[in-house]
Amino acid sequence: MPKQFYKDAFLWGFILWLIGYALGIILFAVVPANMIGWVIMPIGIIITLWVLLKKIKGNSFKYYVILGLAWAVMAVVLDYFLLVKAFNATGYYKLDVYLYYLLTFALPVIVGWKKEIKK
Repeated sequence: MPKQFYKDAFLWGFILWLIGYALGIILFAVVPANMIGWVIMPIGIIITLWVLLKKIKGNSFKYYVILGLAWAVMAVVLDYFLLVKAFNATGYYKLDVYLYYLLTFALPVIVGWKKEIKK
């Protein structure tokens, strides 16, 4: 994989995850814990789509599928170690989290598919 892919996958994947992480910590003080994910999700979708459309320059559908896979794996691993384990967040895995993981994979795939159709 080219150097650009590693930047797109790991740098942007981490930045997007970090935005959600920071928003979760900020919102923890003002939003009920069971609603934090639902509040963050629309913001995260908008930011992720912006990154995918403006910053990611993949040239194939396969690129976006692998990117989505990398982002989803990063999200699962970082959540587990920096949320579940670090904060002993029992009961963290609920519908909003599973939907977040699905969207983390699906958004790059959908954008890649749309770009492929436009070719």
